[in-house]
Amino acid sequence: YYQHLLPLEEKHVYENVLSYLTTSDILAMRNIGLAVMEKMTAPELQIYQARQVFEEALHTWTYQHCIESIGLDQGEIYNRYRVVPEINQKIQLANKKLNSVLRPDIDLKDPDELENFVMSYTFFAGIFEGCWFYNGFSPIYALQRRGLMTGTAEQLQYIMRDEVLHCAFGIRTVNQIILENNVKLNPVAVKEMWEEAEAAESIYANYILRDPILGYTAKDHIEQFRYIANRRAKQLKHEEPFPGAENKLSWLDEQANLRKEKNFFETRVTEYQTGGALEW
Repeated sequence: YYQHLLPLEEKHVYENVLSYLTTSDILAMRNIGLAVMEKMTAPELQIYQARQVFEEALHTWTYQHCIESIGLDQGEIYNRYRVVPEINQKIQLANKKLNSVLRPDIDLKDPDELENFVMSYTFFAGIFEGCWFYNGFSPIYALQRRGLMTGTAEQLQYIMRDEVLHCAFGIRTVNQIILENNVKLNPVAVKEMWEEAEAAESIYANYILRDPILGYTAKDHIEQFRYIANRRAKQLKHEEPFPGAENKLSWLDEQANLRKEKNFFETRVTEYQTGGALEW
């Protein structure tokens, strides 16, 4: 279906979304595994983050499976984060913002260093996973709603289910660190962080949706980012960065609420929501 019936503008969306998501999940896995987990002292946090590293690896494998299944050039798709400026600029911004988290020599007993760490982890949990990932799946879901690329969309639903937990965990951890250590974040720096993220997302959206697809435009994507950003900011106890932003994709939250027990790559499953009877 992909090769013969999907128009060029929808192929452009599909391929570039998968390219960005693949690179981002690898970055997330590296960030958690190499940086954040070793700085956490509570064993229960380390246990969950070990699980999170596994899930990020599984997500990357899932994207690879989708790319292979429809016969795309894997090397070309994976390399786009280097050669497509609109994708690269999001990755570069993430690398810059996550620098404090990735540093092995950071001294978390130093109040300034701790503030830098909290800002980095706030970006990772609230924006990178909470906004960019969460909103990043929506172009594929827009295709799914028209009966297109439904297999890929289902796999992304499983990934989104995980990312919702990752985001909630990260935000709760950030809030607890701030509470326990009386960290005072610079409100100007926080505001600039949200604005930089929105600018990067706008550039990306205008590239992947340079030719709008049926039922979905770059304007919708950007406005939805702003709406989600307001929600994450509230969870982080920040002021709304984009007052008045509208929920353009009212169906997006439903994608994470899977009423099923099957998971990645499973084909024969028992669904707990279907009717059944026990015989004794």
